Amino acid sequence: QVHLVESGGRLVQAGDSLRLTCAASGLAFSTYSMGWFRQSPGKEYEFVATINWTGSNSYYADSVKGRFTISADYAKNTVYLQMNSLKPEDTAVYYCAVSPYPAGSEKATDYGSWGQGTQVTVFS
Repeated sequence: QVHLVESGGRLVQAGDSLRLTCAASGLAFSTYSMGWFRQSPGKEYEFVATINWTGSNSYYADSVKGRFTISADYAKNTVYLQMNSLKPEDTAVYYCAVSPYPAGSEKATDYGSWGQGTQVTVFS
């Protein structure tokens, strides 16, 4: 009964910043990791970022490294994605997800729960 709800997506201009929020509920007391993926029409899920259980390690897709920052507040079961210097190619539906693997993962199949997604559109 894990539920994830993303919010914060909207239409923005290239170069702008945006922060996405994912609120989770129903998570068991266990180690886990959270991640962000995105999907454009006709394409598969693309890994964006993940953060480990302690928050001491996070990693990103090369396409967003240096621009996006993932953070998590495990007490609130909430994960954030701060997106800076947005580009048109960042346009996609962004999904947050929860994985039972505490180290995090870039594989969508390692995530058991997904949100409904939030649309981010970046125009030039």
